[in-house]
Amino acid sequence: MKFTVNPESRIPREKIESLIMEFDEEGKTLFDKGRNTIKTFELEKGTINVKSFKVPNVVNKIAYKYFRKSKAERSFSFATILKEKGVGTPNPIAYCEENSGILFGGSYYLSEHLDVDLTYRELITEPDFPDHEIILRAFTRFTFELHEKDIQFLDHSPGNTLIKREINNYHFFLVDLNRMNFKNLSFEARMQNFSRLTPKKAMVEIMANEYAGLIGKTEDEVFEKMWYYTRKFQQKFQRKKKMKRIIK
Repeated sequence: MKFTVNPESRIPREKIESLIMEFDEEGKTLFDKGRNTIKTFELEKGTINVKSFKVPNVVNKIAYKYFRKSKAERSFSFATILKEKGVGTPNPIAYCEENSGILFGGSYYLSEHLDVDLTYRELITEPDFPDHEIILRAFTRFTFELHEKDIQFLDHSPGNTLIKREINNYHFFLVDLNRMNFKNLSFEARMQNFSRLTPKKAMVEIMANEYAGLIGKTEDEVFEKMWYYTRKFQQKFQRKKKMKRIIK
């Protein structure tokens, strides 16, 4: 196994190694959808999350071994970059990769656990959530900051932004970090980055209104593009769901 530990982590390397070895039998399951599993572990120095990435197929076993960074390594590296850029994300602790001979095996990413109040998803499912519009506008400003810092979060979707309230402020933290680009973003790329967030037109209208004031474009221009990419994504998403039902 290959272990890479954040030098600022307070957790000893030996403890990290034991958590990986005990992953299947120990810990509290937070998420398990077949592809990946996330468990929490209670330690003296706090709660940590351990994310186990599914063992890839044969092609990717070769690719991750020789040509591409693993999802765990990318999660760790991107979290480090986000922290350097002043963007909220759980503190990265370590990542681990298993190798068997010439092939790549499984991988794990460890980070500090955050206790939060909600995710973006609640803004979709609970339209009467307290401060709904205030949070949505604050989230839009947060996304604008990402874009201004040349961050393209490719998995900018409802469950991947954690939201924490402190007094009258809301703080945002990105998770599921293994797909990101760091580059100057065009207006089109910025608008497309909103496409996976919500199918609700009213929410897109609020985000467009807030973003227009930040980027210095008309509200109509921003909404037109934001809604265009949202509809395009939703149409593709619904087609995929329909195909899955047919196959089943």
